[in-house]
Amino acid sequence: MRPSAFRAALACILFSAFAPASFGAQIHGNPVPPEPTVVHTGTHRALPAARVTAALKDYDHWLDQLAAENRTAGLATAVVIDGKVRYERTIGYADATTGLKVRPDTVFRLASLSKAFATALTGLLVRQGYLTWDTRLATVLPFFKLRSANASDEATVRDILSQSVGLPHNAYDNLLSDGVPYQELERKLATVPMTCDPGSCYGYQNVAFSLIGDVIHAKTGQFFIQLVDRYLFVPLGMSTASYGRDGLENSRSWARPHYKHGKDWVAYEPNDNFYIPPAAGVNASIRDMEQWLIAQMGGRPMVLPDSLLEVLHTPVIDTPSERMFSNWRRARVKKAWYALGWRVYDYAGHTLIFHAGAVKGYRSMIGFLPEYHAGVVVLWNCESNTPAGLMPELLDALLGLPHEDWAGLDRPEHPVVRKRRVRHARHRR
Repeated sequence: MRPSAFRAALACILFSAFAPASFGAQIHGNPVPPEPTVVHTGTHRALPAARVTAALKDYDHWLDQLAAENRTAGLATAVVIDGKVRYERTIGYADATTGLKVRPDTVFRLASLSKAFATALTGLLVRQGYLTWDTRLATVLPFFKLRSANASDEATVRDILSQSVGLPHNAYDNLLSDGVPYQELERKLATVPMTCDPGSCYGYQNVAFSLIGDVIHAKTGQFFIQLVDRYLFVPLGMSTASYGRDGLENSRSWARPHYKHGKDWVAYEPNDNFYIPPAAGVNASIRDMEQWLIAQMGGRPMVLPDSLLEVLHTPVIDTPSERMFSNWRRARVKKAWYALGWRVYDYAGHTLIFHAGAVKGYRSMIGFLPEYHAGVVVLWNCESNTPAGLMPELLDALLGLPHEDWAGLDRPEHPVVRKRRVRHARHRR
């Protein structure tokens, strides 16, 4: 879905009300983005200014090292503190074959970072009375069935959006990766053995999560992606954000997926698989995600009010196994939950609101510390694991924790040679 002329004009009107400000951000050769007036709601603590400066300097150094060692095809990242973009940087290639570089407006696939857009839209529609968090799916979707008749009757909007509908992890994700249409898979959920009653246990889903798009269409008579555009992309000034492969490839600048062949990154064509809008359909640039991060930290109350953010970020279901998925989680995360389209971690005694995404050829991470209104977004266009350690390294630096090389930058990289046919990534974010 491409931005319409009306949408572009409306975005210009929205931004014209804000005067650009100089805020001392570190923007590596990129024009400084306009900084709208930010209204902070709630209370928060300020990070020591000297610690922030040192942390951003360290982050810059780690990115230098990442680029020098060719550990990613391309990458875009931003750090937002107290409602201001304090750091923005792009490195590498949007298309290594043609030499096109990543720019601040280069669009990436967000993968599972898309889920937070789905829950935010749902929350806005709940506030308008179209549905409730406890709306039962069976009362809205005639085709909806689970293997247990009782579970079919009891499953709610909250259950699918909190990953607690009662299905085993990643039900039918393998078929979705192989190109089986979502519309076929949503009707096959009735064949999947249940692991628990709805609302009783955690099981990460993409197919079941995306039922929210069907619910919203049934309740409003309007298409999910059009409502996200109207309620979120346009008012937040996310001018390059879109849905689907067509939206990605019609962008003025977009990041191709890459695989590594020897020392070289090779671009290849994205596919349509896993482009289910609610769970994994959004495309956006780092400039878009700066605005999204500001809004999620309470800086856009006219779009996402604090009362809604509190609902979206409140833990719903325990996810103890989540602590085992990486070195930094094992060391820093003491407890883990799933909220509504977001993960919530006890990160060394501090609340971290977080999510990661992964589809074939793309990776993404977003996280923020609501206590300090400090957050970071990282987008990259290959399946390298190295950039995934950068966020926790920065969080450690901001919190004054001892440095650990979570990204493995101080360890030599083992060369990986991928064939042209790249395997389908399991979507377990």
